[in-house]
Amino acid sequence: MRAITVSADSRLELTEVPDPSPGHGEVVLDVAAAGLNRADVLQRAGHYPPPPGASDIIGLEVSGTVGELGEGVAGWQVGDRVCALLAGGGYAERVAVPAGQLLPVPAGTDLVDAAALPEAVCTAWWNLVDVGGLRAGQTVLIHGGSGGVGSAAIQLSRALGARVLTTAGGPDRAARCEELGADVAIDYHGDVPAAVEEATGGTGADVILDVLGAGGLADNVAMLATGGRLVVIGTQRGTRGEVDLMALMRKRASVHGTTLRARPLGEKAAIVTAVRERVWPMLEDGRLRAVVHERLPLAEAERAHELLDSGEVFGKLLLVTGT
Repeated sequence: MRAITVSADSRLELTEVPDPSPGHGEVVLDVAAAGLNRADVLQRAGHYPPPPGASDIIGLEVSGTVGELGEGVAGWQVGDRVCALLAGGGYAERVAVPAGQLLPVPAGTDLVDAAALPEAVCTAWWNLVDVGGLRAGQTVLIHGGSGGVGSAAIQLSRALGARVLTTAGGPDRAARCEELGADVAIDYHGDVPAAVEEATGGTGADVILDVLGAGGLADNVAMLATGGRLVVIGTQRGTRGEVDLMALMRKRASVHGTTLRARPLGEKAAIVTAVRERVWPMLEDGRLRAVVHERLPLAEAERAHELLDSGEVFGKLLLVTGT
């Protein structure tokens, strides 16, 4: 099969590699498209290696059709239209994936566009609801609302009945976040804590979904409400920072750091099951949708990464196999 590999000088190249075979409890998918994520850029640079046993091919989510079933797989058939959460292997024409990480393509969603869903929606659901405890009537602040996870998190939070604040780079991108359902969209080039204070009447956010990491830590703690939960899912502004523990204690607040990729298979399967039960109906009735910035051919993975780094992408980029 054809797949994207990383050269010695960190270039992305389309090459021929062996076809995958399904192990016990796995299926092999004929890939229609792969979704791009910031983690892909980190892996390419050598900063985010795949977990033991995972493919070293980049790519954490795909859509396609079931091409082959491994032993012990039940509930799926060859030809089923699916999307999948991966530990790796997505930038390829075929990929092996544990059956517990498959999701049916939601009714009304294009097969290719479904590649924008698994990583973004599973990340948003797990971190907002399971980790952050977001409930109807609470206020959530989503950093980077124009990103893949952010655009999904805005829609999901709105569907859950939360009041949604988000940040984005510039007035045009902020306006697009409001179109997705954000109640307040803040240009992050300005004074974000002041804007959050004004928007919440000084009470702060019950949940903050953060992609900034160390560089945003102090402001995030300051923006938390009493009993608030800061959930860190990215480190775009660094990995090491200081936190005022007294500020946390006074607010009875908490900080959580999470990753999805390296979690045990059983835990991933549980997250996927919850997403299928709770979020897939929202996609099928139109409360959520895949937000796709552009589709590019698999061979143009290098250009896709350049575009992702440009800061101009709104939502998800997809690499399409053409098969």
